[in-house]
Amino acid sequence: MVDRIDFGIFLPPFHEPGQNPTLALERDLETIVHCDRLGFQEAWVGEHHSTGWETIASPELFLAFAAERTKHIRLGTGAVSLPYHHPLMVADRIVLLDHLTRGRINFGVGPGGHVTDAVMLGLDPAHLRDMMAESLGVIIRLLTDPSAYSYEASWFRLVDAVLQLRPYQRPHPPLAVTSLESPAGMRLAGLTGAGVLQLAVAKATGVPMNLRAHWAHAEEAAAEAGRTARRDGWRLVIPAHIAETRADAIAQIREGGARHLLEYVEATTGRPCPVPGPPDQIAEQMAERGAWVVGTPDDLVAVIDAMREASGGFGALLVWGHEWAARPAVLRSYELIAREVMPRVRGDLAGIEASQAIARKKATDVHRMRSEATRAAQQASGSSQA
Repeated sequence: MVDRIDFGIFLPPFHEPGQNPTLALERDLETIVHCDRLGFQEAWVGEHHSTGWETIASPELFLAFAAERTKHIRLGTGAVSLPYHHPLMVADRIVLLDHLTRGRINFGVGPGGHVTDAVMLGLDPAHLRDMMAESLGVIIRLLTDPSAYSYEASWFRLVDAVLQLRPYQRPHPPLAVTSLESPAGMRLAGLTGAGVLQLAVAKATGVPMNLRAHWAHAEEAAAEAGRTARRDGWRLVIPAHIAETRADAIAQIREGGARHLLEYVEATTGRPCPVPGPPDQIAEQMAERGAWVVGTPDDLVAVIDAMREASGGFGALLVWGHEWAARPAVLRSYELIAREVMPRVRGDLAGIEASQAIARKKATDVHRMRSEATRAAQQASGSSQA
């Protein structure tokens, strides 16, 4: 079991079409700054090129801008779609970003977030995972060995390649591989020593993933490679919206949550809406199924405790960067997570609670001693004046 859990946000991002795209990107930056001030440990940003909802084409470029506005939060590519790029170019950009941020970069990779992206590039979706695995192997070699490297693939070529800049973080920025329901991502993480961005924790039907069985694929692959899979690099990504009461949380995302499922998930990506509706009941139905965490800080703490038990331990919890509520409610949700969930889950209150318990137990005796000391001081003062 991992003792300490980090917290972060995962921004695809989701922006409903029809709004000012420049201002939407600005809100993404402001969200990361907000979470940095609140003490979140990580922020991950995706790469997408189609659908109209997810409009960050280069997470590296976006994170370079975010780095200038933040102080502490680690910034991750979530994820670079490796089949879309030459691996030398990816490695060069990540190393440059690693230096510019003085080592605040996490390097997440994936096969591509949307089939529509691959189709535009003339790529066969059936080959994307194999291309990602091949590219990642080459990138790790470039990051860890400065000697000349040649490689011949069906879709790229290297001739005496070397990275001019060595990584700022050694041996390289922390790696993470995306994983949904198939074991492919888990196995690749185990084979390469990378962490995992677990993007499907609870299925839309509400049936929880068998997290222990899923992690076993990483452990098995790591053993084959002579490694040990590390749970502290396993990040679970969940949709969550938190408010002071469960009723408030549901009300705040009622309309936006329904639009997300009906207009993005169903109408844009082609996946059927997992609940029957009607639209004004979708938020309740997704929360009741456990597919979304919509409620109070206590509700989120209970979910995290259950996931820790079900998984055997993981390293970080990331919250999907939805804009399914009014902006103040979205920012308030992050604030409540930082104020009331994060310290309880991370054990940050142990000393405070212990000190408070001791003080309360001794309160009567302490008051008596204080009163006696006051009387003694008054008597001594009276004697001195006499």
